[in-house]
Amino acid sequence: MEVNTVKKLEKAARKSSGIDFMRLGVGILFVIVVMIYTLSTKGGMNNSIFLAVATVFGAYMAMNIGANDVANNVGPAVGSKALTMGGAILIAAIFEVSGALIAGADVTNTIRKGIIDLNTFSNVDIFIWAMMSALLAAALWLNLATYFKAPVSTTHSIVGGVMGAGIAAGGFGIVHWITMGKIVASWIISPILGGLIAAGFLFTIKKTVVFKDDKVAAAKKWVPLFVAIMAWAFTTYITLKGFKHIWTDVTSFLTFLPQTKAPTFEIASIFGIIVAIIIFILVKLNITKKANNLDNSRVAINSLFTIPLIFAAALLSFAHGANDVANAVGPLSAINDAVVNGGISEKSGIPIWVMAIGGVGISVGLALYGPKLIKTVGSEITELDQIRAFAIALAAAITVIFASQLGLPVSSTHIAIGAVFGVGFLREFMKLEVNKEEETKKELEKEEEHLKIMVIELENIQKQSTKTKEDYEKIVSLYEHIESQERIIKRLRKILKKELKTEYVKRDMLKKIIAAWIITVPVAGFFSALIFFVIKGMML
Repeated sequence: MEVNTVKKLEKAARKSSGIDFMRLGVGILFVIVVMIYTLSTKGGMNNSIFLAVATVFGAYMAMNIGANDVANNVGPAVGSKALTMGGAILIAAIFEVSGALIAGADVTNTIRKGIIDLNTFSNVDIFIWAMMSALLAAALWLNLATYFKAPVSTTHSIVGGVMGAGIAAGGFGIVHWITMGKIVASWIISPILGGLIAAGFLFTIKKTVVFKDDKVAAAKKWVPLFVAIMAWAFTTYITLKGFKHIWTDVTSFLTFLPQTKAPTFEIASIFGIIVAIIIFILVKLNITKKANNLDNSRVAINSLFTIPLIFAAALLSFAHGANDVANAVGPLSAINDAVVNGGISEKSGIPIWVMAIGGVGISVGLALYGPKLIKTVGSEITELDQIRAFAIALAAAITVIFASQLGLPVSSTHIAIGAVFGVGFLREFMKLEVNKEEETKKELEKEEEHLKIMVIELENIQKQSTKTKEDYEKIVSLYEHIESQERIIKRLRKILKKELKTEYVKRDMLKKIIAAWIITVPVAGFFSALIFFVIKGMML
């Protein structure tokens, strides 16, 4: 290796080391600020030290959510080049914080949907230790998953943490196993639904627009409809999932709306239809105006989906901030409630400062370590363009709506990743079908040519009044050659099929992600139980 090359590598290594050190420093600074704030405002209470430590764990957890989970919202947009990495991080950071602070859960089940029985906790200290263990364990697992570039579910991580600490504190009987069964079901339901819906939309867009001879005319007809469907889906999704916690305030201001505690699907869907009609008209006018300047190419059609993708990334981030942030900092809220009130309650309000830690922490983690997972989701599973990314974003919103109405347990992370794989497998299937057809034609041509040769030679032999030993040997040799050629063709077809699969969907990435999903709950649970016993041993 040349000296100059070695020097360049050494310089790059020093630069990378410096950046890593800076990231670590910023992360530690955020944690220190959070701890100082907690001690300065809660320092006079009993167990305030536990609360300060729990707040540090919560901040660490939030940063890991930003580094891992948020990639699902913006990864496809970055992978398709609709957004730059910096633009995606900025949009996600703004809308994650906005979702957490504006539409975040004001009241939530702090131990995540009845995973454990709180009645078994007779001691407040034990409960605090358990929730601290759950927070730290979930954060550690997310950190580890991010290091190995495996997008995993934040919700499942915290579920595993709460379950493990609960078992360590009160035994296996403390766990509500029916709830855990639903969570396991979501491992299967979420990615399959996301994948099927994303593949379905991508296939529809290809058939109605991309594969048409006059792509511009097809785009004028169909693209406004597809974008309108996205507008309906996201308006409905945001209304149901993003504003359910402030719906009472909305209905008190808009008195003509039904006075319900949360928006119904019918109300949310009506809002979605209104927005969809407006968007349809605007997009129709915009494409008609641009039509004369559009090339009749896939690249030109792709460009029509760029702005919808940017809005999709923003809205997905807002919804994530409104829901998953509250779920992630639920244990911290439970600890705060136990410290402030000196008791254990199944439900408690999440203070604004706790939500702020979640929202800001996610933004910090996203900015510092998010690019690694964003690249994984956006480009390392399958190659994405704007049309494919559009299908993924649309599938993410529609799948959540569909599953919610059917009462199916789903994970937003698993839906998004399943949608990415669905798009990749559809590309692979459609390309494989084309290649299979080409290979079959080539094989038929070869077989027909061989058959013609055989027929001619047989006719010549039959015309002969007598047949020699060499004639029979030639016939046998010909048949052997045909059999050998068939084996070669079969082997080459298998090799070609394997190469095409590797090209369109990374099998190693698929295996790694599925393995990470399967072990998320048990590994987070194991970490949590271990941490609980360590804390308990130190305190007793």
